[in-house]
Amino acid sequence: METYAKALLYAIPFFMLLLAFEILYGYFIKNQKYKVMDTVSSISSGFTNILKDSLGLGVFLITYPYLLDNLAFMKIEATWLVWLVAFIAIDFAGYWNHRLSHKINFFWNQHVIHHSSEEFNLACALRQSVSNLLGYFPFLLIPAALVGVPNEVIAILAPIHLFAQFWYHTQHIGKLGWFEYIIITPSQHRVHHAINPEYIDKNLGQILSVWDRIFGTFQEELDNVPPQYGVLKPAATWNPVLINFQHIWRLIKDAWRTNSLWDKVRIWFMPTGWRPDDVKEKYPIPIIEDVYRFERYTTPSSKVLNGYSIFQLFATLGFLLFMFYNYSNIGFEGLLIFGAFVFIGIYGYTTLMDRTKYAVWIEIFRGLAGIALIFVTKDWFGINDYIASGSLLVIAYFVITICAGIYFTYIEKDEVNTQVAV
Repeated sequence: METYAKALLYAIPFFMLLLAFEILYGYFIKNQKYKVMDTVSSISSGFTNILKDSLGLGVFLITYPYLLDNLAFMKIEATWLVWLVAFIAIDFAGYWNHRLSHKINFFWNQHVIHHSSEEFNLACALRQSVSNLLGYFPFLLIPAALVGVPNEVIAILAPIHLFAQFWYHTQHIGKLGWFEYIIITPSQHRVHHAINPEYIDKNLGQILSVWDRIFGTFQEELDNVPPQYGVLKPAATWNPVLINFQHIWRLIKDAWRTNSLWDKVRIWFMPTGWRPDDVKEKYPIPIIEDVYRFERYTTPSSKVLNGYSIFQLFATLGFLLFMFYNYSNIGFEGLLIFGAFVFIGIYGYTTLMDRTKYAVWIEIFRGLAGIALIFVTKDWFGINDYIASGSLLVIAYFVITICAGIYFTYIEKDEVNTQVAV
């Protein structure tokens, strides 16, 4: 986990620079694809995901080293061939993992966050899950294990393979000619994120586009069908934690409410969106019917709230970078506490963005708890060793969050401009 944390020290700033470039590009060509609240929600979702992964929160049903030890019947010797086979195996596994996430009710919960944005941009790529606490991906790497691909190769290629899926989440790049037959392109991935009937559950590949063509899930972007983005059951919140568990909560309620024992069991494994007939009739859930005419999610906002949301985003980024830089010194128990403060903070300010009244109490509780921790330990996880009076800066941050929670909940709410800033 420490190696992963160190890698994030370089990966996160790189992704943020690309985001800034796309935002500036859209601004100067007068074709902006970003909205403040949606962007903050997307990036915050990415923060929760890397926080979960860096802390090793989750359980794998089986590990790749175990499969390798028990299934390998040969070992590829040629170095270049090992890397090629490993890449193809990871991409093949990624395709089927992606397909399962789109086709089975239970698995959709771990992927719905990625599709929840009603915009499509590089920030949308960062919407990654924290609900995938039960890992089964190594099962899909059995082909690699059979031919003896070393675990070290998989461990190096897997994050590279994931990071390489970032660039094609953009509307600013058109079709790429013959590349469309080889790799997943922005055009193909726009189709994948669209809720148009023509595009649903298409283009499930991750790097290579060949799997979609082989298994019948390929769809070209059509000039007369402009992609519309989001999910058919809109998330209707900026809070990435809530989005992560909305679908599973619906499944739990439907399984509880249905009178059929068979439906209580099979609902988890049925196609995505399937509901028991008796529950569907008694407890209808609104679904987007006309993808070109639906009300996109907005909340009452203002320039001050937008600015505060961006401030929280950069403050959270600073906390995370400090955590990754100081990973080994903080220690596991310290990391769990540090991570809890960051996670609750993200929950708090995105709930505040939703204009939910209880957000203020989250901000007050976290702020007071953080200040108390500093007074007890005389430091903030060793920050004073790197920044003179660093703990005082953290105290100032917590004071700001408490005051902001009170201001946006009780003072600004009656004065807020209800027009969402672009």
